[in-house]
Amino acid sequence: MLKIILHASNQIMPFCESARELRIQNTPLWLHQRNVLAPWVTREMELKQGERMQPVHEPTIVYRDNLFFDQAYIQEFMTQAVKRNRPVRAAFRADDPAFREHALPLSTSYTPAGSLYLADLWYYPNGPMAGVEPLVIDMQAKEIGYYHVPTYMADQSGDLVFQVPLRAMIAIDSWLHVFIADMVFGQFATGARYEKKANDELSFKLKIFSKAIYEGRQVLECSEVVKVGKNCVIDPSAVIKGPATIGDNVTINAGAVIDNSIIGNNVNVGQGAQVMLSVVGDGAFLPFRASLFMTTMMENSMLAQNTCLQMCVIGRNTFIGAGSTWTDYNLIPAPIRARDGNGKLSISNRPVMGGCVGHNCRIGAGMIIYPARTIESDVVLAASAERRVIDRDITFDQSDHHGLKLAHLHQTPYHRNLKAEVESW
Repeated sequence: MLKIILHASNQIMPFCESARELRIQNTPLWLHQRNVLAPWVTREMELKQGERMQPVHEPTIVYRDNLFFDQAYIQEFMTQAVKRNRPVRAAFRADDPAFREHALPLSTSYTPAGSLYLADLWYYPNGPMAGVEPLVIDMQAKEIGYYHVPTYMADQSGDLVFQVPLRAMIAIDSWLHVFIADMVFGQFATGARYEKKANDELSFKLKIFSKAIYEGRQVLECSEVVKVGKNCVIDPSAVIKGPATIGDNVTINAGAVIDNSIIGNNVNVGQGAQVMLSVVGDGAFLPFRASLFMTTMMENSMLAQNTCLQMCVIGRNTFIGAGSTWTDYNLIPAPIRARDGNGKLSISNRPVMGGCVGHNCRIGAGMIIYPARTIESDVVLAASAERRVIDRDITFDQSDHHGLKLAHLHQTPYHRNLKAEVESW
């Protein structure tokens, strides 16, 4: 089958990068798409914006490269599409809980069609043609609680919940969609699938129990749910609970706790570090008493000690100083707003959420960042009496390095064009 990739031209802020280059589940999105579609695809081609395609007469799947979809969704989509043997386009019901609560807010990629929303994913049995029908795939959402909020702290009290899909697809139009793809449609969905499989398949449940008994571990700590790569050094006092994946050449030191998380290759986790429902990219470093809760750290990033990140997304090659804290809810119960796919502040539909830091940033020690605030790629922020609390988005032109004599020592790969224009002027 032929695969045709359509490019999404918009950049995802504050990363200053297209969605296809961002890591989801510690894999570049373009590579994740290729891996998921590999069982059906024999050849592929890419179409840039405005480029015309030559006629083809073979089974074809077409999608835009800002889509995140998992194996379960594509399996069901392809099964139903091939069975229909007609041109179809992926669609969501407006009342699908997972789509309504998590995919639709802040998005600009879906096309309304009555009670449906159309996504940029098509299947053609004999090459692209007119007359496409919507194909609705039930995401099989399951309500899972993740937070308890007292009545005096927010406008929504009690247990906060995610609508976790067993079949996941989402368009990455905002940094918040990276969070949703990694946490709700990623880590939570993985746990939900394990739970469903254990409930539905007696053989799978017995396999887990027998492996736990043989290894002398608790059920969630046995090798059936905790996958460990090659050449890893794990202190006996560290606690790792699954579902979890540990990459190659990983060091996990004494007292560290890792719960339902992905740890990439060549990662160092320090003493007493806490990693819960998070994704840690290749080459990242977490020193002693660093804490991640429902947070994405992309490759080669580093936290300093006593730093706490909650519901955040951190870009690649970024350093965050000691004792910094990303807060995750408003003290006054006002709705949290975030940047949508057009860069406008809109209601995020999330009562609790952290912030986002782009690529190649340097953030000083002791910072406090308010919910949903973003720091653009290549920014340097030094803590000072004037700026220790970040209560608004920080752009590249507000970076502290611009006022330093040694500003030229700070590389700005995501603003090369801007830097060249300034130098020529």
